[in-house]
Amino acid sequence: MLLTRFLLSDKIQVRALKRRRGFTLIEMLVVLLIMGLFVGLVTTITQPDDRALLHMESERLARLLDLAATKSHLTGKPVAWSADAASYRFWQFNEDTSWTEISDDDTLRARALPAGMKISSLTIENMRSPEQMRLEFTPYGQTNSFGVEMSLGTERSTIAGSPIGDIYVVPKQEKKQ
Repeated sequence: MLLTRFLLSDKIQVRALKRRRGFTLIEMLVVLLIMGLFVGLVTTITQPDDRALLHMESERLARLLDLAATKSHLTGKPVAWSADAASYRFWQFNEDTSWTEISDDDTLRARALPAGMKISSLTIENMRSPEQMRLEFTPYGQTNSFGVEMSLGTERSTIAGSPIGDIYVVPKQEKKQ
C-alpha cells in the first residue's frame, strides 16, 4: 500500500515534469534583459580611456621604431620614419639612391592614428625638426637621440631614443598635490 502510494505520487510528478519542458516567454525575456545589461556593462568597462589608448599607441610606435632601427642594422640599408599629425610610415633606402615606402613588410606598414590622436612634435638632438617629421636610422655609426611627442585630448606621451639605441616610452610623472 505504501509502495503503491509512492509509485502513484512518482507518476504524478513525472507527468507534471513532462508537461513543463520549456521556458515561458517571460522567463526568456528576463534572461535576455539580464544578458543585454551585462553585455552593455562589459562593453562600457572594456573601452580604454584616453590615457590607456595613448599609452598603447605610444608603446606600439616605440616597438616599431625599435624594429626599424634593427632592420637597418641587419640589412645594412638606412630606414626612415616620417609622420604627419595623424599618420606615419616607414621608408627604406634602395640601391638606386632613392627612398621608397616599405610596403612588403606588414609590420612596418603605413598606419593611421586613432581619431583625435596626433603626433605633436619630433625633436632630434634636442632640436625641433623644422620641416617634416622625419627620423632616419643608419646601419652604421651612432644613433641620434630623439623624442616623439604624441597627444590625445589633454593626455601627452613621449617616446625617447637614446644615443646607445634604446627606444622607450618615457614614464609619466605623477603630479603632487
